[in-house]
Amino acid sequence: MDKARNAQEYIAQQRQAIAANPDCGTSHYNLAVALMGIEEFKEAETELLAAIDCSPSLAEGYVQLGALCLRRGDMEGCLKWNQQAVKMRPGFSEGHGNIGFVHLQMGNVDDAIVSLKRATHFNFRYVQAFASLATAHLMKGEVEESIEANQQALKIEPDFPIAHNNLGIAYMEKGDFDKAIEHIDRAAALGYEVAPQILDELKPYRQS
Repeated sequence: MDKARNAQEYIAQQRQAIAANPDCGTSHYNLAVALMGIEEFKEAETELLAAIDCSPSLAEGYVQLGALCLRRGDMEGCLKWNQQAVKMRPGFSEGHGNIGFVHLQMGNVDDAIVSLKRATHFNFRYVQAFASLATAHLMKGEVEESIEANQQALKIEPDFPIAHNNLGIAYMEKGDFDKAIEHIDRAAALGYEVAPQILDELKPYRQS
């Protein structure tokens, strides 16, 4: 209850700030993020458009518009807004990461790798981008590169379950089943839902 009341108070403050200074892009952006938090997505979109209209270089605004597109399954829209974000701020790692993620979902693996490498270049602690990069390399059959990207993810966050799962699959591709079992079991222990066919494939290699 307190959380909901705090959100409404914050929203009221941002509305007051906008009333006092309608051309403040940051206030429109802050209001939009708060509205997204209470799932008022339509109004949030209106405020984000106002934010980038007032402050065209506000890269975060484009990324949030991309997130709203992704929420309704509009991959092209998500891609377009994130491309606009990195155009406004070329070193914006989150924008590059999102572009890579969307390309991966659309099956554009080479494009995904380019964008995800940019994301990790601009933010060497971007764990999700390393995990997505590992997936992209695995989709191309680049097993060593996939292992390396997963290991980078685990250096940042040792208990990142997706990286353990991906690493397990990469080691299976290499035929290193002991390491595969180690990482698949770790992913499962961390709550990741490992694909049943992976578990079945590893059964013969487990010590009885």
